[in-house]
Amino acid sequence: MLAAHDISSRNREASVRAYTRLLRAHAATVRCLGGGLLEAHGLSINGYEALQALSQEPGGYLRRVDLARRLALTPSGITRLLEGLEEAGLVERASCPHDLRVTYARLTEPGAAVLVEAARDHEQAIAALLEESLSDDEIHELGELLGRLSGEFG
Repeated sequence: MLAAHDISSRNREASVRAYTRLLRAHAATVRCLGGGLLEAHGLSINGYEALQALSQEPGGYLRRVDLARRLALTPSGITRLLEGLEEAGLVERASCPHDLRVTYARLTEPGAAVLVEAARDHEQAIAALLEESLSDDEIHELGELLGRLSGEFG
């Protein structure tokens, strides 16, 4: 029988291995999927995620700070991302009528059209990538486990 110290050490090693594999899997999937999005639609993964997030909001807009949180970007990171999307005409800057200190990012019609095309290809690429290595049940389980890690429930 293992002592409590041995179990803790073994769990720590397994945790570090899982974490390392999670980081490597993330890097590999972003590299694989990001290239296709950029080549076919001119969007980075973060650009796609920004358009997706905006499309899910009533009116297609979010406060820039809320969008940054949702995408796990710094204030300067969201500024750089949105500048590129604004230059491409996919997103526009909007002011809050009640508080001039608040700035929104709003999805434009061309942005929504690009998102529709990109989503079809991107979702197909995601499914193909995951189905290459995982069964349907494993894909479902992976989604559940990662949801728990990111604080998503249900």
